[in-house]
Amino acid sequence: MKNIHPKYFNKATIKCVCGKVFHIGSAVENSEIEICGSCHPFYTGQAKFIDVAGRIEKFKARREKATTTKIKTKKTATKKNKATKKPKPKKSK
Repeated sequence: MKNIHPKYFNKATIKCVCGKVFHIGSAVENSEIEICGSCHPFYTGQAKFIDVAGRIEKFKARREKATTTKIKTKKTATKKNKATKKPKPKKSK
């Protein structure tokens, strides 16, 4: 079982679209990537934050409305069922 490991390159070249070049150890000699730590918006400070709190509040409001609606319909349905049920006749001995 000799030669089962891939060839290892100590100075593999990784190129980013932004132009940054990295030299690392890898089993692939040359590679290209689309985004790196130098051009990623989160790491450069250009990240745009969306209004997450507003979305969460809307979700909670919809969930609360859905649960209260289900509870109300369940209660009214049980009242209707009780009113429409006929009492069972008693068995005579």
